Amino acid sequence: MQIDNMDKYKEECGVVGLFSTKKINLHSSLYSSLITLQHRGQDSCGVAFSDKESIECYKGVGLVNEVFSSDIPTNLNGYLGIGHVRYSTFGEINTLNAQPIFDNNSNCNIALSHNGNITNIFSLKNELKKFNFNTTSDSEVILKLIEKHFKNSIEEALCSVIKALEGGFSCVLLTKHELFAFRDPNGIRPLCIGKIKNSYIVCSESCVLDILGGKFIRDILPGEIIKIDNFGVTTINASNLCKCMTCSFEYIYFSRVDSIIDGVNVYNTRFKSGVNLYNEHPVDADIVIGVPESGNTAALGFSKASSIPITTGFVKNNFLGRSFIKPSQSKRCETVNLKLNVIKENVKSKKVVVVDDSIIRGTTCKKIVSILKDAGAKEIHYRVASPIVTSPCCLGINTSKSELIGSTMTLNEIANFIGADSLGYLSVSGFLNTLPKNKTTCLKCFL
Repeated sequence: MQIDNMDKYKEECGVVGLFSTKKINLHSSLYSSLITLQHRGQDSCGVAFSDKESIECYKGVGLVNEVFSSDIPTNLNGYLGIGHVRYSTFGEINTLNAQPIFDNNSNCNIALSHNGNITNIFSLKNELKKFNFNTTSDSEVILKLIEKHFKNSIEEALCSVIKALEGGFSCVLLTKHELFAFRDPNGIRPLCIGKIKNSYIVCSESCVLDILGGKFIRDILPGEIIKIDNFGVTTINASNLCKCMTCSFEYIYFSRVDSIIDGVNVYNTRFKSGVNLYNEHPVDADIVIGVPESGNTAALGFSKASSIPITTGFVKNNFLGRSFIKPSQSKRCETVNLKLNVIKENVKSKKVVVVDDSIIRGTTCKKIVSILKDAGAKEIHYRVASPIVTSPCCLGINTSKSELIGSTMTLNEIANFIGADSLGYLSVSGFLNTLPKNKTTCLKCFL
């Protein structure tokens, strides 16, 4: 029996923007950046670039290597470009809903890549209808709002737009000559800026800068707009800057383990969460295994604190490609179910601690426990390196309370549902203890 990994939030996307003072082929840098951000979105991807004469946009459905090999030309010669990888937070998985989005018929002539969700989307859509703007997605609403507010400059339009938007978002935007980046006033979704030789790069995660051999400059501040052109970087404060409330799931699950998000090392946070998890929920067991990929680092911490040896319990297949466009539902499920398989020799007749990053609906955890039992595990003790998710996210992750197992069942009921011999979650205080003392983060889904 094999399992998929559908019981996870899939509300994040990845964005990147590049600006060079010299005309270059942007293909390699955009490709490497989006490959590095592939974990943030696997449904579709795309790029837009400018040679200062015109903007061109290319996008397609699939993984980055698939889209770049089939839909994106190799000669992306220009001065600036943006890219995007997408999870389907809204709408169907097709090229129409892929990003960047580009409107060459407007007076702005801009392209936009967007990560996050807008929570006042319906009121904004109604507002735009009064001006004969028809929109479908959050990203298109942002683009049309910019067009609506555009009078003298993009800067002025963005200042108006960022005040009108509610939710968690980070965006990169290009005109023919300039690159812009902006972030929501609460800093929910991450965005940072770095430099590579004569080029600036804006990206969702700092690991992109490492891969490209760049130098990290800083995180973009909550509510901040930056403009990058031949004169360098200009900061535009569109609203009163407030305390940065990075989404907790950036540290728990969304971000790559080699990233630093708003000054916090993701690897250290996940390792410490495993240590704290053992201290809060000790257990006598033979082995510790992590649920790939984001549970692995917490499993290392749990093993370190408990002195229980860690081993590999699962093999994950990262090369499945376009499982969502198989010709039938049965074929789609067949492909998705190939993602994770147990190593029977390592768990047979063992008391096993399974360390997972989070539980949202509980369906995947139940399958994990089932396949471990089928493989001969003697006992299964499930440990979760995040607090119990009890409330829907009010800042952009599209879930209802009824979908969250932590809001509808007690701890014992969840343990019985997934079939584990014991179950333990990291406490909110245990999670906060993994962060620097002065770091604030959004905890609303745990409260």
